[in-house]
Amino acid sequence: MTSPQPHPTHHDTLTPRQAGERAAAVLDEIRTAVVGKPEPLALVMLGILAGGHVLIEDLPGLGKTLLARSFGAALGLDFRRIQFTPDLLPSDVTGAPFYDQKTTEMVFRPGPVFTHLLLADEINRTPPKTQAALLEAMAESQVSIDGSTRPLPRPFVVVATANPIEYEGTYTLPEAQLDRFLLRVRMGYLTAAEETGMLRARVERAAPEAVLRTLSGPGEVLAMRAAVERVEIDDDLLEYVVALVGATREHPHIQVGASPRGGLALVQLARARAVLDLRDYVTPEDVKSVAVPALAHRVTLKPELWVRQIDGDDVVREIVQSVPAPQTLPRTPVAS
Repeated sequence: MTSPQPHPTHHDTLTPRQAGERAAAVLDEIRTAVVGKPEPLALVMLGILAGGHVLIEDLPGLGKTLLARSFGAALGLDFRRIQFTPDLLPSDVTGAPFYDQKTTEMVFRPGPVFTHLLLADEINRTPPKTQAALLEAMAESQVSIDGSTRPLPRPFVVVATANPIEYEGTYTLPEAQLDRFLLRVRMGYLTAAEETGMLRARVERAAPEAVLRTLSGPGEVLAMRAAVERVEIDDDLLEYVVALVGATREHPHIQVGASPRGGLALVQLARARAVLDLRDYVTPEDVKSVAVPALAHRVTLKPELWVRQIDGDDVVREIVQSVPAPQTLPRTPVAS
């Protein structure tokens, strides 16, 4: 299996507005395959733009795999999928050396992690040791095997799916691993009208899945990420982010609050949200709109709240409503 080749980087400079227009075109294309999920789709795009990894937590059969594959196709990224199972070994993820009889040498055979977009399906069905192998790849964008370090292709994005914790046969993801995901997305069921539309589209297509056009490539994804770095964020908004993260550490329902990585995630996702709205500056609304996906999976609730069926999303939503946002005046958009 060959690793994806470096993509020419002739798209080196995009303005935030240009990056937002390209991202919007990709989302429109993906919506032809993934019906009725505008918000989860936008959140996954934000995660990719912001240079992070995405955790999709929901019941099986809600289109998580189709969503990940659609992003790979429309963005022109090399795509691999790993089905995580209780007997999966770390080397099944990273690859391993093997003995080549022709050359009588040990040769490294790369695992599926050597790709641009990796779908880690049902990540919480595999034991902690195998989860840890993926964690190093996510954290360092590299794999260490037999004393040598091998860099992963750029961009490298993990879209992991997880079943809810109470689902049978799952291993809880440790906090350190959850913290490595820039955001958590929940799909949810379609409405009856959306489900009918999905069935109608399937019948009219006369094929299992829609064929998506490739609208981008690895070099352009990196250029879109560089455009996110050009989005300005005022000090009063950074203070607001710190106040939101701080509130998770002091809330009476939360046992362990968000780490500083939560604040970094909030800033990068808010900048990506500005890009998607064709702006080169962040507003308080950008921060509010990504607070739950960025922070809810980073907090540990007190055990007694399980009984009351309160989850991290509810608590972070309450924090967003209670922490005062700065009254930033809208700026005049900068011409692109």
